[in-house]
Amino acid sequence: MDWDKLRIFHAVADAGSLTHAGDKLNLSQSAVSRQIRGLEEALNVTLFHRHARGLILTEQGELLFDATTAMSKRLEAAAARIRDSEEEVFGQLRVTTTIGFGTLWLAPRLPKLYEQYPDLKVDLMLEERVLDLPMREADVAIRMKEPSQADLIRKRLMTVRMCLYASSSYIKANGLPTEIEDIKDHRLICQNTDSDQVGAGLTMIQRLMKHDVRSMLTVNNYFGVLQGVLHNLGIGVLPDYLTQDFPDLVQVIPDMTSADVPVFLAYPEELRHSKRIAAFRDFVQNEIISYRKQLKENVLA
Repeated sequence: MDWDKLRIFHAVADAGSLTHAGDKLNLSQSAVSRQIRGLEEALNVTLFHRHARGLILTEQGELLFDATTAMSKRLEAAAARIRDSEEEVFGQLRVTTTIGFGTLWLAPRLPKLYEQYPDLKVDLMLEERVLDLPMREADVAIRMKEPSQADLIRKRLMTVRMCLYASSSYIKANGLPTEIEDIKDHRLICQNTDSDQVGAGLTMIQRLMKHDVRSMLTVNNYFGVLQGVLHNLGIGVLPDYLTQDFPDLVQVIPDMTSADVPVFLAYPEELRHSKRIAAFRDFVQNEIISYRKQLKENVLA
């Protein structure tokens, strides 16, 4: 099969237009059209439905586009490995993690990474969906459970627990709850039980809701829960890694915590020698060491 025709087909399928694909490839519309027609003749299938607003893939076209997409991602991985053979750390690094961890722990620490590697371009993708690392949806992931995908290098970073927190102002105005039964006299702020979250947090919320909570605010990520707590709306279920950066948070009902939640860093086996990955991995590990040291000092103080 003609690789050049496949490359042009992929560009057309991605753009949905012969003209836009031609602009991207620096080819005329007629040249692109000839290549597509030649590919269809070679395969003896129709790859596109033509209509006034552009092109739509046929069923056979969808199958071929899936294949060329996989090929493209593999080529990107190979190109990344070639670039990473250089001594300097530069270029794009696509990092995926959860919204809560990404906004509340990782993002505030990124200035230190850029100080070390000013030419690095981090693309931070925050979502609860687990991206496919071997298929190059991201380069490296930080997740609240061990990744199950094959061909990944995994490293356990730390352990997190979900706990109950309130602001000092809220406690001053509403009193300090000391028993789990006291939660019924306060507003509970937490993730919705239907939202994507780690099982330990869900189990804890379900336990709390058995105590006839009078009022609730549910949010689909921990950033929103934190904002509710900081604005004195009630008592929130939050990860304990927040205490260092938000000293106004006060843990309430200390016996009420979730099970341990492991935090893992993972990246594809094929990027084992990537200097960008190594730089990011070492940065995160050093920040966690600093984080643990600070927590220990706070306990001893």
